[in-house]
Amino acid sequence: MKIAVLGGDGFCGWPTSLHLSNLGHEVHIIDNLSRRWIDTELGVQSLTPMDSIQERCRIWKEVSGEQIHFHLIDLAKEYYRLRDWLAEEKPDAIVHFAEQRAAPYSMISERHKIYTVDNNINATHNLLVALVETDIDAHLLHLGTTGVYGYSTVGAPIPEGYLDVTIDTPTGPKGMEILYPTKPGSVYHMTKSLDQIMFQFYAQNDGLRITDLHQGIVWGTNTDQTKRHEQLINRFDYDGDYGTVLNRFLAQAAIGYPLTVHGTGGQTRAFIHIQDTVRCIELALRDAPESGDRVKIFNQMTETHRVRDLAELVAKITGAEIAYLPNPRKEAAENELIVKNEHFLDLGLNPVTLQEGLLEEVVEIAKKYAHRIDRSRVPAHSAWTKEIAHRVNHDPEGKHLKSVS
Repeated sequence: MKIAVLGGDGFCGWPTSLHLSNLGHEVHIIDNLSRRWIDTELGVQSLTPMDSIQERCRIWKEVSGEQIHFHLIDLAKEYYRLRDWLAEEKPDAIVHFAEQRAAPYSMISERHKIYTVDNNINATHNLLVALVETDIDAHLLHLGTTGVYGYSTVGAPIPEGYLDVTIDTPTGPKGMEILYPTKPGSVYHMTKSLDQIMFQFYAQNDGLRITDLHQGIVWGTNTDQTKRHEQLINRFDYDGDYGTVLNRFLAQAAIGYPLTVHGTGGQTRAFIHIQDTVRCIELALRDAPESGDRVKIFNQMTETHRVRDLAELVAKITGAEIAYLPNPRKEAAENELIVKNEHFLDLGLNPVTLQEGLLEEVVEIAKKYAHRIDRSRVPAHSAWTKEIAHRVNHDPEGKHLKSVS
């Protein structure tokens, strides 16, 4: 297949591009490289050194014999370039990662909230409109998040997208199927919730074939393909804005930084290893809906854990200390989370679960590149409300000068 990977320069997009290319697909990366600009804005860099996207693609061709094409297009701002590219190339499938992906980043300031909405919603809607206008029957595969559901304490398993409900009517109870209600916990999660509504409309109105993957928190760094050359290594975010919680713990442990647990650590989250992310994309591409079908929604996760349990596991393996800090997020102190994921299991996914060997592998990568870590960027800096901002701890190590008077 000819596959366009939108946002293919990112944390999930790059290993997915390599994985699909390794399977023999013709892969085209479309990206505006905004994630690299955000690094510059935040004054932080990937823990792992990253070459330019052009150099990465060159190295991949050198080691694999397969070519990945790169196209510099801003999906949110350059609709007509996107439309013309689709009309010319006519991809069989489109994998859509091209959205600002960090909840903390989306909550830094009013500017970041506006940017996240403008970028994410416009990129998705421009893509949907372009598919309609070019009459391309491409399977659109979108990377969403389990975070659209919020983290409630209902206790019932979260289904894969749809919920059967009974409504009281004047003629008696009637059953119907609805999208599982969303309860986004950040501006980022709100944009993913809005994506769902747009997908439903364009699937029913124009027959677009869409699969929406509600992914858990990704951990790990390498896949089989990124291991093939040092310059193919995936990016690794350790900072408080972009570092996913388990990777952040492992990086903190590698440099002797206390593991920063926010609140009680009783937040339960869904997780998936980066190796399973790329495998799930492969499986979902093989299971495309037909035109006129409802949007397929898969929960792309393999296990759930409480944050404090993860911190205790990492501390046990590495000897790191744990620091419990005020929570910068507006959320329940404790929650349960039960998520169904039968679709991918039925398609043959053999999940990678938390293993000490894989955890130690990430720690070793963090130790190798520890000299690239800016310790001041490790703690979370953004807060969900102005009131919460006053109690965020920016100095977990207690190294700032303090008054003795």
